[in-house]
Amino acid sequence: MNASEISRALASHAEAVCRHYLPNGRKQGRYWICGSVRGEPGQSMHVRLAPPGQPGKWTDQATDEHGDLLDIIRTRTNASELRDAIVEAHRFLSVPVRPQSAPTHRHNSPTRDTRDSARRIWRQCRQIDDSPASAYLQARGIPFCQYPSLRFHPGLYYRDGSALYRFPAMVAAAVDQAGKLTGIHRTWLHPRDPDKAPVSRPRKALGHLRRYAVRFNRPRPGGVLVAGEGIETVLSIVTAIPRLPVAATLSASHLAAFDPPPDLGLLIVATDNEPDGRTAAARLAKRCAATICPARIIEPVHGDFNDDLRDLGPEALARSIEPLLDPDEAGAPHHADTPPRATA
Repeated sequence: MNASEISRALASHAEAVCRHYLPNGRKQGRYWICGSVRGEPGQSMHVRLAPPGQPGKWTDQATDEHGDLLDIIRTRTNASELRDAIVEAHRFLSVPVRPQSAPTHRHNSPTRDTRDSARRIWRQCRQIDDSPASAYLQARGIPFCQYPSLRFHPGLYYRDGSALYRFPAMVAAAVDQAGKLTGIHRTWLHPRDPDKAPVSRPRKALGHLRRYAVRFNRPRPGGVLVAGEGIETVLSIVTAIPRLPVAATLSASHLAAFDPPPDLGLLIVATDNEPDGRTAAARLAKRCAATICPARIIEPVHGDFNDDLRDLGPEALARSIEPLLDPDEAGAPHHADTPPRATA
């Protein structure tokens, strides 16, 4: 059997596979719950055992990892190549297994909606003032960060391979048009220096982020909104023009899919100075101009607008944006920012 056939065969014995290769876990409803694909005890990883949905599929809500039962076998046996995992799966399937027990009622099964994990982490955070997150932003030329959409976590778990660490983290809330939290963005920080943590992926998202954004200052009806990718990018623009409403979509693909408010007067798309960013900005601007309002694209002189803020200063950055605004836009009072609603 090839890998696809093996995966389907394993899925018919999903509970037996989990009991054998993830013995530190437990069954809960239609899922096997454990700490990670490496077999640690915990509850962030959910393996589906029965329909609806494909049995054998799994997601680790703490790391955003996902896969099928063959991936579990490959990880747990330290197989260097896929064919080694297939050989091990053949061996497992050749041994008779006990029939799976009938699934319990659906209302007892855990949710795999990563928004629940995002809301739980968000509730654990505190205000960002006088924290390592504030020091991190100040080191990047952003002196003001007291926004309801930013918080600080003093010791957020970070998984790197089989190791589990805790680092301080800056946590940002992505919200929909109604202000309801749909996901979070985590930036793990160095425990002593105002910099990102020394890990392979210091930034990770969790929850539903496509079409949504981390918002700073609310645009007035008929007013302007600046949409960009990164949190540091849009906060750099706010540093230059403090009352300007901005939104961070957190990636180029999410920038292209962003849903601007339907009552905007102008959308300014702040792109990063690289091909993916320019392509995403062009797609968003074209869609917005066709359905909502005029759209303009602005590009940084250097790699991104945080580079421009630090290299050129806030005055120079403001001068590059203000010609696109109404004369009173930069000084117009914005609608009061409100905290994201973390409940479903």
